[in-house]
Amino acid sequence: MRRGLVWLSCFLLAALAVDELRGQGATAPASLSAEVIRRIEIEIRSRYNIPPRVNILVAAPEASAAVPGYDQIVVSFNHNEKKTTFDFLVSKDRKTLARLEKVDISQDLMSKIDVKGRPVRGNPDAKVTIINFDDLECPFCARMHATLFPGLLRAYGDRVRIIYKDYPLAEIHPWAIHAAVDAHCLAEQNSEAFWNFADYVHSNAKTVGGNSLAEAFGNLDKQTIAEGENRHLDAQKLKACVTKSDDSVVRASMAEADKLGVDAAPTLFINGEKLSGALPEADVRAVIDRELALVSGTTPPVSANK
Repeated sequence: MRRGLVWLSCFLLAALAVDELRGQGATAPASLSAEVIRRIEIEIRSRYNIPPRVNILVAAPEASAAVPGYDQIVVSFNHNEKKTTFDFLVSKDRKTLARLEKVDISQDLMSKIDVKGRPVRGNPDAKVTIINFDDLECPFCARMHATLFPGLLRAYGDRVRIIYKDYPLAEIHPWAIHAAVDAHCLAEQNSEAFWNFADYVHSNAKTVGGNSLAEAFGNLDKQTIAEGENRHLDAQKLKACVTKSDDSVVRASMAEADKLGVDAAPTLFINGEKLSGALPEADVRAVIDRELALVSGTTPPVSANK
């Protein structure tokens, strides 16, 4: 399920040599006419399926230092006080729109995801890491959770480690953030308590949701306290955490996901490879098998490609 907008699916434009432009005098590019701006907006909306409720603003063109024959424009997308910008190129004759995407590959993507202190299922030292940005109220996330546990974990055992991060789709799942906060309260004291809570909520979302938001919150808190009792956790500390209901860690995870380009729940990162949505088990296995082969220096099994 998508969160917010389905952002741009970009194509790469080959960069031409910058040396050709060095030493040449730069002239201010011609402004864009209202007609050209309108054509740019229409093309972007239709090509990238931008919803009508999103406002698009096309900035004044600037000279492009990288691509001769083109000027650079910044296009802003505004919705609910959230602003996202993308760089485009427009030809000097104003007949062609292109996009030059720059991707930072200087750093391993997995190192950009903060997993410190997060509960782990599987082998904490495994060479294949599966990070799942999860929403405890999301039915598609429940489907992925059921795929991962117990099936995939049982199949791969100590060769993988699975870590959950928070990405509640608060716009459509009103109790998802509260559920994530309660899960964190358990995780602070016991990893298995966290996983048991996630198992329960994903398997009983309709029961948890009840008939009102207040009932859902009550059901979540009750299950959290019950799980704490089963695990003999510090009851006073757990109740204080539940009562405080501090969502700062959850929202930090959401912001982190946004920076990584996550716009759907569930979203998996398997050793850095991104998989969005509740994919079939065979697709997830194919990626895991490929990564296991890479780290072991072997060839992936034929069954991984079925």
